[in-house]
Amino acid sequence: MDLVNYDMEAKGYIDAPIDPSLDLIQEIKRLKQEKNAVILAHYYQEAEIQDIADYIGDSLGLSQEAAKTDADMIVFAGVHFMAETAKILSPTKKVLLPDAKAGCSLSDSCPPHLFAKFKEQYPDHLVITYVNCTAELKALSDIVCTSSNAVEIVESLPLDQKIIFGPDRNLGAYVKKKTGRDLVLWNGACMVHEIFSQDKIDRLRAEHPEAKFIAHPECEDHILATADYVGSTSGMLKFTINDPANTYIVATESGIIHQMQKASPGKTFIPAPPNNACACNDCPHMKLNTLEKLYNCLKYESPEITLDESVIARAQRPIERMLEISAQLGL
Repeated sequence: MDLVNYDMEAKGYIDAPIDPSLDLIQEIKRLKQEKNAVILAHYYQEAEIQDIADYIGDSLGLSQEAAKTDADMIVFAGVHFMAETAKILSPTKKVLLPDAKAGCSLSDSCPPHLFAKFKEQYPDHLVITYVNCTAELKALSDIVCTSSNAVEIVESLPLDQKIIFGPDRNLGAYVKKKTGRDLVLWNGACMVHEIFSQDKIDRLRAEHPEAKFIAHPECEDHILATADYVGSTSGMLKFTINDPANTYIVATESGIIHQMQKASPGKTFIPAPPNNACACNDCPHMKLNTLEKLYNCLKYESPEITLDESVIARAQRPIERMLEISAQLGL
């Protein structure tokens, strides 16, 4: 089949016609079994994609799960850097992304060639990068971290160790405040977590005085300062499961609310509103993936994520260093 005929190069996905009588969910399950594939879905995906996935979680956790399986193929319903991370951890497996143009504003805010020049200004600094970045940026790093272990990773290092932290300035500022360490921050950010409206959140809290306000550390400092709990996506989910409150205002991408409602059906979850006309905050990149794209991706085994072997080898090292530190700390 000529993939160009289906505008894959121009559109970033295979726009092949699909028989409207097909039961897409059953067909995806059939193809998955036929091709020995696993489907990974990030918490920020649409509910119907989460419900058909083999594993649901945050980016690194999903890639680790995929590496453990005996599947030949990984279909990552997420964004580009996440599929790259899966390829780094499973280099012999075929890794697919339903829409190759599902990017990330945070990842895009840190071009590797510019970061390399930035790094040259601080030759005695260790480089810690948030996992939400490109494979090339990971390859320029000493240690990778996640939003759930960033504080502990930094605290595990000697007090006199100089550190560059990138690419998320808000997560970096949060880590800086929690650890008291003097981090050099790259000036990057996630568009989703930067547009929450403090005024609208304050009004919501006044309307729901019993609600707890929970936020992701990629949010700006003034948002985090008012939160009852700050944590990673998976941390926020666990918090709502174990916490006795019945109502939560949630400041992160609204896709996580599907899993929160499934885990705690008797509780109420209100998405924190952004400073625009929308009622909730969706990531336009995450929402590029659809069931139709997922079906065609599996059927035609494209778009495929490929990485240079040298990039994979260099990017594996900082991830392995993070896993070693996490294991030592019992995280």
